[in-house]
Amino acid sequence: MFRVRNRTELETRNTKQINKMEKPYVIGMDMGGTNTVFGIVDARGNVISKSAIKTNTHDDVNLYINDLHVEMSKLIDAAGGIDKIKGIGVGAPNGNYYTGNIEFAPNLPWKGVIPFAKLMTEKFGVPAALTNDANAAAFGEMTYGAAHGMKNFIMITLGTGVGSGIIIDGKVVYGHDGFAGELGHVNVMRNNGRLCGCGRSGCLEAYASATGVARSAREILESSNKASLLRNIPIDSITSKDVFDAAMEGDEVGKEIFNFTGRILGEAFSDFVAFSAPEAIVLFGGLSKAGDMILNPIIENMEKNILPIWKGKVKVLFSDLKEADAAVLGASALAWEL
Repeated sequence: MFRVRNRTELETRNTKQINKMEKPYVIGMDMGGTNTVFGIVDARGNVISKSAIKTNTHDDVNLYINDLHVEMSKLIDAAGGIDKIKGIGVGAPNGNYYTGNIEFAPNLPWKGVIPFAKLMTEKFGVPAALTNDANAAAFGEMTYGAAHGMKNFIMITLGTGVGSGIIIDGKVVYGHDGFAGELGHVNVMRNNGRLCGCGRSGCLEAYASATGVARSAREILESSNKASLLRNIPIDSITSKDVFDAAMEGDEVGKEIFNFTGRILGEAFSDFVAFSAPEAIVLFGGLSKAGDMILNPIIENMEKNILPIWKGKVKVLFSDLKEADAAVLGASALAWEL
């Protein structure tokens, strides 16, 4: 029985290798509320070519897919035709890996449930799969990036919101309905927490996202008389980059905000470790550009609050994916599994 299983696994691996030689490319597609970026990717994670179309100018998803087909076909033809493409991986808001549907995405022009993977397969004639953007990022990191070779890690995306992809035993955790892993909406402030965009209060996203950092700046400036370079900016216009720039110039309020944000993240990470025992937590997104300014308080507060059995065991790393290609690479990694 053991030998048969091993032989089957070997045959499966060999088949995949043959497929990669015969069909050496996949397509990675990152769908945002404004733009959709896509590219042809080889097995080494090289983006051979890349292009984009507008997402928000198409009220009908079928018209969107028609335009996508026109632009994407230019890249496909240049790569040798559709016979060279193994599949299409899509990172999309509210993308459900199980069903292939985009479900009630608030930032997309199409409402309700859209059978997007099915529509793409029918249009292009190759298999398509989709998941949400944070899960796609985790796939990409495991395939091409800092988590290459890891079977247990957590991907945290720190952008406008806080997203997450959880990898356990080499597989993305989807849960029974396809939407598991919403760590950005774990409650980190039970009493009088900030209102989150999801409608709940006290979510991690309300504190540790780029918008959360800007909110922290406004709260400090409005509730104190502390001197700060940020007072030279209209308070409603302050961004996380403004906070970073101020902190880099030695501004005490800017440094306080990053210490506060790092503390919230570190405390949350200590809890995340308890349920999945990851080898690493990988950070991706605009806020991660703050480097040690965000990393040091995260590690300090994670280690301070973590259970003793995990002290010193869990790495906190920055993503290795190229920023310009990261979203396309993440989605493309999904297509190799088809």
